[in-house]
Amino acid sequence: MLVYGDYHTHTIYSRNHHGKGTILENASVAADKGLKQIAITDHGFNHELYSVKRKLLPQIKEEILTAKEITGVDILLGVEANLISLDGDVDVKEEDLQYLDIFLMGYHKLVHMRSLKDKMLLNFSNNVMAKIFGPSKERINRNTTAMLKAIDKYPIDIITHLNFGFQTDTIAVAKLAKQKGVYVELNGKHINFTPEEIEIMVAEGIKFIVDSDAHRPEKVGEVNRGLNAVYKYNIPISQVANIDKLPKFNKKRSF
Repeated sequence: MLVYGDYHTHTIYSRNHHGKGTILENASVAADKGLKQIAITDHGFNHELYSVKRKLLPQIKEEILTAKEITGVDILLGVEANLISLDGDVDVKEEDLQYLDIFLMGYHKLVHMRSLKDKMLLNFSNNVMAKIFGPSKERINRNTTAMLKAIDKYPIDIITHLNFGFQTDTIAVAKLAKQKGVYVELNGKHINFTPEEIEIMVAEGIKFIVDSDAHRPEKVGEVNRGLNAVYKYNIPISQVANIDKLPKFNKKRSF
């Protein structure tokens, strides 16, 4: 059983030293570990601390071409977009898609939201109120609706670390992801699913992908947490997109 690719890696283009390595360093580690393909997916444009700069996308694309030639690893350019509104908006514009080979999306707390209402009901509610008062059915329903709207609206390929700091109705999100051809990530740092949820997702035929979420080059390809979940919960290899095969990503690059 071989992992063919790692589709969630960060570089120094995630600002303020959040990502520690260059594209070439990530690709070189991938080559050393026998990976056939990786994606460079720095933080989306509305992240208040770690966002990649939109104007640098052409430069990143050129750097990827050089790293591919040197290492022989196929490298995709992507972004880990941020959910920024209750209506499911994310911080990717349609004109950005011309540069992107892969489109990841997840929830992060340090993000400039579309409006004050979105900030209060997505950021403050999940990062303050949830920690003080615990789970709330209203909050979970609100989070789920925003996530479902994003999946329906955008050509997303992977939902990253679902439920990390942002609890949703996992099964509802996973079912729409399957319908839209979106992979549910088994993240190298955070897997926030119950055994029962994984069992239901497997039975529903949900497609997973194991990723490192590497912020340092040496962590590229380190997907043990995801692999352990595959073993522990008997997730069929046929339902894991990058084990013993390469994933098929969304070819639609428009809204």
